[in-house]
Amino acid sequence: MDTQFRIKVGHDGRVMIPAAMRSELGLTAGDELVVSRDEDGIHLRTRSMGLDRARRLVVRYIPADTDLVTELRLARRAAAMREAEDAHDL
Repeated sequence: MDTQFRIKVGHDGRVMIPAAMRSELGLTAGDELVVSRDEDGIHLRTRSMGLDRARRLVVRYIPADTDLVTELRLARRAAAMREAEDAHDL
């Protein structure tokens, strides 16, 4: 998992992801990657890897017995009712 390769940036700014790494990740020509930068450097992720990472970051703030979809629907329904009441008061 912590495999490292040394690669060079081409004159046109392109980098080549080594075949072994592409194979390991299931990448094929035309696949999209998300590139990000932070204090640790540049990171390339597949979209699914980015979504998995986002889920891991969010899940630690949600109690295990919470159905987030239901919570969001209830919150949106309550907001819609408040908006309708406010419009009626005008």
